Amino acid sequence: PDPTPQQKERIEKAAQSILNARAKYPECSLADMYGQDMYLYPELLAAHQENNRAVVAAYGWKKGDEAFSSRAACAAELMKLYRKMTSG
Repeated sequence: PDPTPQQKERIEKAAQSILNARAKYPECSLADMYGQDMYLYPELLAAHQENNRAVVAAYGWKKGDEAFSSRAACAAELMKLYRKMTSG
């Protein structure tokens, strides 16, 4: 995407929130935090959800767009953009 300065700031804050949430659990590995029980780390989950909203906004996607229908659909949309960007 070509984010606005405000969108960049929102993404940066969300990314820092992810790092801050991870730092609250120094005894846990990333595998622990991102395993099936990510819900055990509410700050981390909330930070990732905000990051997702910030990135989606930067792409200009809205509810009802194909990218919102599932994780697979979102990944497919990102791959389309990647292919477009990298095809010369």
